[in-house]
Amino acid sequence: MIDSKTADLYTEIIKEELIPAMGCTEPISLAYAAAAARKTLGALPERTTVTVSGNIIKNVKSVIVPHTGGMRGIETAAAIGFIGGNADKELEVLSDVTEKQISELRDYLKKAKFTVKQSESDRLFEIVIEAEAKGHTASVTLLDGHTNITEITKDGSVIFSAECLHKEKPKADRRMLSVKDIVSYAEETSLEGVKEILDRQIEYNTAIAREGLSGNWGASIGRIILKANGNSVGNRAKAWAAAGSDVRMNGCELPVVINSGSGNQGMTASLPVIVYAEELNVSKEQLYRALLISNLVTVHLKTGIGCLSAYCGAISAGCGAGAGITYLYGGRFTEIAHTIVNAVAINSGVVCDGAKASCAAKIASAVEAGLLGMNMYMHGREFYGGDGIVNSGIEETIENVAALARNGMRETDREILKIMLKQ
Repeated sequence: MIDSKTADLYTEIIKEELIPAMGCTEPISLAYAAAAARKTLGALPERTTVTVSGNIIKNVKSVIVPHTGGMRGIETAAAIGFIGGNADKELEVLSDVTEKQISELRDYLKKAKFTVKQSESDRLFEIVIEAEAKGHTASVTLLDGHTNITEITKDGSVIFSAECLHKEKPKADRRMLSVKDIVSYAEETSLEGVKEILDRQIEYNTAIAREGLSGNWGASIGRIILKANGNSVGNRAKAWAAAGSDVRMNGCELPVVINSGSGNQGMTASLPVIVYAEELNVSKEQLYRALLISNLVTVHLKTGIGCLSAYCGAISAGCGAGAGITYLYGGRFTEIAHTIVNAVAINSGVVCDGAKASCAAKIASAVEAGLLGMNMYMHGREFYGGDGIVNSGIEETIENVAALARNGMRETDREILKIMLKQ
């Protein structure tokens, strides 16, 4: 049994995490900050300085920004945010961009002066937009989250400070998550408070996966999996998740429902579960409850790692998907815990070298690890405490993964960025 206070907390986490976004969330976050700066300035900026943390550089460099006609990069993301962004729509900031505004983008980038700097702070997530026009200035600072604006200035005066005004509602404490309580919550909670959110996740993420399987996007990883390996349910689970990433990394304007700040993680946590639910012909209620497990396990794994790191977030989401699918097969806490431990033992340590087309292939690998972790336990096999980073308990193993990603891979992250900036 799960107590009502914990159940309410878990419902709040679902509401906070499973939100819609258009495009890769880091360039979209840049566009959001830029749109807020333009709104404050009251004019299209003539000169702009963009200061960002290394992980923002890494995740913006190679993905196509939606509604830009196939363009990439920090300057592009900020510029389209200035020209056509609607800050009130947050991670759907570019959903109102018109064809006329897209046509204006290239000319604007030729005329306006942009300076891009890497932040000297140790923050993993930092965006500062400083814009000038007609003798006036405006700045927007966004820290530690894709829509977490902490300060806005106009002509040197602070007009908004989240810290001073306490405007931002504190987020539900993710540290209270545990696999045992996640399973209890998913089994026992009323679905009324989450059904609409899960329906949106199913609708949005299925639609973008279908586009990836029917169109010619990126490296077409989803389509290749099915052509090369056949149409089994396991291959479909990998292909649908990969196809969503094929589309999203390459500029499609369709929205997705994200998880832990990432559309790729949102698709990886949901699409394999949806595919297996259809194959097993389970009820809609069972699908909802499996999605609760998958999404919350993903958030739990990501909480100790952090929003951005050198550790590929799709691995956490693949573990979540494996947990959700295990539930569909009748597994409960014991089976789900072993699935997660097996899966993290297989793929932990896959590096994140930025958002790009190859993310789709990493997603396929993450889903495969989740499925293999489940099948191992179904056939009486498991990894044991002392096998590498595996500990004797599920929560201890999850903390080991977090320590590996959060502490052990810091230098890896720096080296990845150095390599990427040479290209």
